[in-house]
Amino acid sequence: MKTLGEKIKIIRKMNKLNQTEFSSIIGVSQGTLSELEKDKYRPSVETIIALKLNFNIDLEWLLLEGPVNSNIGLFHIQIDEFELRLVSNLRKLNLEDKQEIGEIINLKLKRYYKN
Repeated sequence: MKTLGEKIKIIRKMNKLNQTEFSSIIGVSQGTLSELEKDKYRPSVETIIALKLNFNIDLEWLLLEGPVNSNIGLFHIQIDEFELRLVSNLRKLNLEDKQEIGEIINLKLKRYYKN
């Protein structure tokens, strides 16, 4: 399982930001960010809120260990870090690219369920 510091680093890397850029966005110094990523100490509530507001981070994933539990309608699902990265990256694409990936997934599912 990833530590809180590792998860903060994942958020930064997924957004293709260096420590200086990322620290400015979340309102901490670059040195503080470096210490957070190394798990030297825990982020403040203000830093956690900045992560949520600026990067739309699932706080359960960020703060808890293990798979993320999400409620979608009546269903209770778990999403691991790989799936979280897929969803996060999918959200960055334009509608046409999202639809293309959806078509690829549908083709894979048809082949999977055919066997």
